[in-house]
Amino acid sequence: MTNAADNSTVTAPPAQAAAPKKSGGAFNRETVLEVQHYTDRLFRFRTTRDPAFRFVNGQFAMIGIEVEGKPLLRAYSMASANYEDDLEFFSIKVPDGPLTSRLQHLKVGDTVLVGRKPTGTLVQPNLLPGKRLYMFSTGTGIAPFSSVIKDPEVYDLYDHLILVHGCRQVAELQYGLDIVKAAKENEFFGEIVREKLIHYPTVTREAYVHQGRATELIESGKLFEDIGQPPLNPAEDRVMLCGSPGLLRDLVKLLQDRGFREGSGGDPATYVIEKAFVEQ
Repeated sequence: MTNAADNSTVTAPPAQAAAPKKSGGAFNRETVLEVQHYTDRLFRFRTTRDPAFRFVNGQFAMIGIEVEGKPLLRAYSMASANYEDDLEFFSIKVPDGPLTSRLQHLKVGDTVLVGRKPTGTLVQPNLLPGKRLYMFSTGTGIAPFSSVIKDPEVYDLYDHLILVHGCRQVAELQYGLDIVKAAKENEFFGEIVREKLIHYPTVTREAYVHQGRATELIESGKLFEDIGQPPLNPAEDRVMLCGSPGLLRDLVKLLQDRGFREGSGGDPATYVIEKAFVEQ
């Protein structure tokens, strides 16, 4: 087990990277391969992946553990891309949370239940064509966008992808910094990521190069000044939202005031929102 404050990682040696264990019903039983704690509130873990498990980048699944013989589950976005051999999840730690109070103690070799029916709104068919894709997130809400920014096909759809990640403290930005760095260094599509992806990490409670809530940065125009792009425009911009209830509420109002319309399956529009963000 890792120390929750030292940003350490425990990874399974090759002998432990066994094939996923199957189970009947609605869930696969996957084996934990790696655990990394970023802060006393945030950690990620990687598991095996059943070869039959298919998902679209940006979707989530019900995952969890067995407690007293019964599944304890919450919705978690896949932070890994749909072509990767393993599954990755990014989680908050809630001391009294029914699931995360237990998940935070995961160790290599443990078993995690993963639902076989992924779903979610943060997928490209729910958006109309556009020039720029904005992804606004707070905390672990960056997880689905970790999957999206590793999708080479998304870069063919837009001139730029802008990933805005807001946290309270600088240390909480590290997961986002890591996934963006890895995407830019990818040997197959890193060049297009470096050309088109704009990463904008920002904090609210400490000094940092970028400071402030996403709504404040949009309304003041500072976000667009910093990234060299025009203000939000529903004719050209598409927006994905995933994060805290407060962020979602405030950004939805801001977008609708500017003429954006929510999209869904069968009715694509100019923004989409994920309401199943895990907080427990």
